[in-house]
Amino acid sequence: MTPTPTLLRLGCRPTQTLHRCGYFSSLKSISSGASKASVSCVQISRCPTNTSTTRKLASLPSTSPWHSDQTSKSSISDRRWLSTSASSNEPKIDYLSLPHSSPEVQHLIEHHARKPQTSASLQTLMKTGRGEFLHKLSKHNQGGGFASVTSRPEDESEATPLVLVQVASFLRRELPIRLAHRIHDLSRVAYLQDMKSVQQVKDLYTTSFLEILSVDKHPPTREGSEKWEEQFAKILENIYERHSSVLVQMARGAFELRAAIRKGALLGVDDDGCDEGQKTKNDKELQVGRDAVEFELMESTHAFLDRFYISRIGIRVLIGQYLSLRQPPVENYVGIICSKTSPYEIVKRAIDDAAFMCTRKYGDAPEVIITGRLDMTFPYVPTHLHYIMLELLKNSMRATVEYHGVDADYPPIKVVIADGSDNEDVIIKVSDEGGGIPRSNMKRIWSYLFTTADPEIQEGMVAFNENVDHSIDSPLAGLGYGLPISRSYARYFGGDLSIMSMEGYGTDCFVYLTRLGNTREPLPI
Repeated sequence: MTPTPTLLRLGCRPTQTLHRCGYFSSLKSISSGASKASVSCVQISRCPTNTSTTRKLASLPSTSPWHSDQTSKSSISDRRWLSTSASSNEPKIDYLSLPHSSPEVQHLIEHHARKPQTSASLQTLMKTGRGEFLHKLSKHNQGGGFASVTSRPEDESEATPLVLVQVASFLRRELPIRLAHRIHDLSRVAYLQDMKSVQQVKDLYTTSFLEILSVDKHPPTREGSEKWEEQFAKILENIYERHSSVLVQMARGAFELRAAIRKGALLGVDDDGCDEGQKTKNDKELQVGRDAVEFELMESTHAFLDRFYISRIGIRVLIGQYLSLRQPPVENYVGIICSKTSPYEIVKRAIDDAAFMCTRKYGDAPEVIITGRLDMTFPYVPTHLHYIMLELLKNSMRATVEYHGVDADYPPIKVVIADGSDNEDVIIKVSDEGGGIPRSNMKRIWSYLFTTADPEIQEGMVAFNENVDHSIDSPLAGLGYGLPISRSYARYFGGDLSIMSMEGYGTDCFVYLTRLGNTREPLPI
């Protein structure tokens, strides 16, 4: 019996489900060429038989090169690394006992939302995890018990307790700011803010915001730093698990909005999603009218969703990297980042997963041919690349089968991996002969909840709360989030995703990934 292929699931808890089995039983070989060791960076729905080392899904640490938007570099060092030993002068408040609508909580949110966020690059994340910025900790903590500690771990894939304290201190400061920005945005997005599911997401973010603020800002002493760090890690583990359902919850909110529009209309909604009569007010009502607007074309709503999801990726990377650094080291990995990520191996695994999904649906799947730089490796987050490639390949397979017919001889799908020593990017092209996309739909393919799948399938996918970002058990097409979310993953570390299509013939998709990893996060305001 053919074993069921493994599939990336980005929404799982990095402390329990990620230990069950290893998607990276292949991703370790995917990234470093090893054949037996495995790294569990993601939950999977079906597990390969051989699983060894496990790893949690991870996120970004903090270091001095991190850049704060709207802040000059000269001022960054003055505020980035706060003392990890000095006690805070802030009054002690039981944040969790306060209602979310209370003036105190709203003031806290507004206060943190006014602060600039701090972005990071892939290189910075790796260097921090390796302990290359411990001197920043000593520099900004003179007299706090850490000044003499500047040594780096012998094993660069292993984070020392001091590195963990350094990363935790950054997250304690940074996460409330990022969450506050999103809460602020969720409270002001036109019409979508009125949807029940979106309000639930805002409550979830507010709860996490208050939980993080309930932790002391800095460890009281060096002796108490490890206990402080362990307490903080437990809170972030719970937050990471709770937030795993946010993608589906937001999809449900967007689906609710689209259903409201199509049943009647939102009175006076123009084509950018704003109320023509009350653009400056938030108390808009859902009303039946004649100006029905397709949800896919409401530009301001989609701009909000783009901001929300790119920020969500950043928050989950931040928390995930930290939690992963707390796990036993794995060769060639620093947190979730693999220094020797192999696009060829990741594409091969994505082909297996997409072929499984296509065969389950249609009984067969097109062949995929890979050419180009098959031996190339570079630093990247393998889970992100797998998510992107799986989405593109399953789309190509579905289009090819439906265009040519179930019993036809399918033209092969072609994947080209391009890279050179002087190239700015690693580029992966996926080409199919699946009939292409009509020009009138090219704008809509980046629209949330736009899909050509059966509407009943789409409605069913938002009718339940699945605690994952993506699943091999899901239909081959359905939710409609695949392409816009994939583009957000590509853009997160400075890459991009573009699509060119020839109606009546096929589609070419181009994935651009920065080779050097020195591009900072595109943090939305």
